[in-house]
Amino acid sequence: MTVTRAEICVGACSDAWRGAGEVLAHAVGTVPSIGIRLARLTHEPDLVVGDGEAYFMSDPPPLGKSAAAGGVIEGWAPYSRIFDVVATGRRQSMMGASQIDRYGNQNISSIGDWRKPSRQLIGVRGAPGNTVNHRTDYWVARHSTRVFVPAVDVVSGVGNDRARSHDGSSMKYHHLGVVITDLAVLDYDDEGRLKVRSLHPGVTFEELWQNTGFPLDTSTAEVTREPTAAELELIRTVIDPSGLRDREVRTAT
Repeated sequence: MTVTRAEICVGACSDAWRGAGEVLAHAVGTVPSIGIRLARLTHEPDLVVGDGEAYFMSDPPPLGKSAAAGGVIEGWAPYSRIFDVVATGRRQSMMGASQIDRYGNQNISSIGDWRKPSRQLIGVRGAPGNTVNHRTDYWVARHSTRVFVPAVDVVSGVGNDRARSHDGSSMKYHHLGVVITDLAVLDYDDEGRLKVRSLHPGVTFEELWQNTGFPLDTSTAEVTREPTAAELELIRTVIDPSGLRDREVRTAT
């Protein structure tokens, strides 16, 4: 059975929630959203899934849609309640990154000098609160030197170096998990620097190095697992029958 690169990424995203238990699962992007649903239907049945607006869902709505489009509503979650969930560490978020450096500092705010940026992005949004209060993972659909940079232009999400140098107690729940891209799964070494956990099938070390703007330790890299037959059935027929995943990830295995 042929497995696409997008399906490899979905499986990796699903694995990011392995062992999470009853937490609010939040993701930015199509592939991570499919990954949340796959985790909920397989190894993490207690995951709490929202519709992105105001409801917790026992049966999530179609991808990219609110509860008005379908699914089964489990509870009401007004915006203010989300802050309560975040502040008590009961959420795990997989955000995007316009830039990310070797210590996991993330930028989604602007490109260039912050006083006169060459490109305005979406602002820091929830990145500071997420990285301070609960586990945060990142999803990058296009692994390139434009994203993986020696230094981010604006720190939106707090990296390991800054968290460790902070003297107060506000960083005690800081937890960066994994960075999943269309080429690899990255995690962090004992010094808080990004390293390669696994390369997706068909990806070479040379391809990864050429698309990363800083050195990466690949000494313990494995091959990213392929989804099982049961997982593929769920991805293809239940969660994403229209194939939206393949629009987000450029390369198939």
